[in-house]
Amino acid sequence: MEDAAFLQSGPVRQTSLSKQRDFFEVSFIFALLLLVLWTPMPWQLPLWGIALAGMLALTRSRFDGLEPMGLCMGNFRPALWAVGLAFVLAVAAVALAFDLRTLQVPSSPIRFVAHYGAYAVWALVQQIGLQCFFLSRLLRLMPDTLSAVSVAAGMFAIAHLPSPILVVAALIWGFVACMLFLRYRNIYLLAISHAILGIAIGITVPPQLDHEMLVGRRYVTYMQKPVPTASLSQPQGPDGIHRGMGNGRGSYAAMLPPGPAIENACNGCQQDVAPVEMSRPLVEVGQAK
Repeated sequence: MEDAAFLQSGPVRQTSLSKQRDFFEVSFIFALLLLVLWTPMPWQLPLWGIALAGMLALTRSRFDGLEPMGLCMGNFRPALWAVGLAFVLAVAAVALAFDLRTLQVPSSPIRFVAHYGAYAVWALVQQIGLQCFFLSRLLRLMPDTLSAVSVAAGMFAIAHLPSPILVVAALIWGFVACMLFLRYRNIYLLAISHAILGIAIGITVPPQLDHEMLVGRRYVTYMQKPVPTASLSQPQGPDGIHRGMGNGRGSYAAMLPPGPAIENACNGCQQDVAPVEMSRPLVEVGQAK
């Protein structure tokens, strides 16, 4: 009887220990990430390395396989609609920003690729962390799938505090991305969609509102530097990747629609005023993610 009872309790004990381990790993890595985001430079850079290395080591120790973790090309074509939807939303945001005169883009295609190529890589890193690490463990911890997805999205949003724009965007995208992951199991499509939406925010939202897409301590300490008049027509150098979280937003010129016609005081004729090219000030912060 005792042997039978022991055998019956074995899986229960193993499940309990596994859940304790999942809870510890999720709590430890998430706390470490928050510590990184709220730590001043230059201490933030080595902490980023520790956090990412720890997450990678824990993920490798409990690696479920390429397909379950979405690291293969399965279901790529059926899920392409998500990328198309992200692109449509991005185009709509750009059109609105152009109309409102808030569109900010790098001065050349090369600068655009240099600035936002790094952000695309960071988007992939974020999706691997969100789905492969946090969601996979929360699915074992939480009583149902919806609870696990909701908690994962909430944690993703908390990591973007105190930026109100990024918190809302991260909460919505975190929930949608987790649901898409469970349906299609493809990290790469999520990373592409994430990059498209993030770049759209980066080039359409004025820096006064999103603080250059900074998060954590850097959002609080952000201060927009004045640009000398003589340097307004000169492109500025690139920034770090999403500053605290990785967005790759760098120098860009404000794209304004044609100005109104004015009357020439000398001969009474009218001429169109060319739009003024303005550069947004550069805030130099360390690259982070």
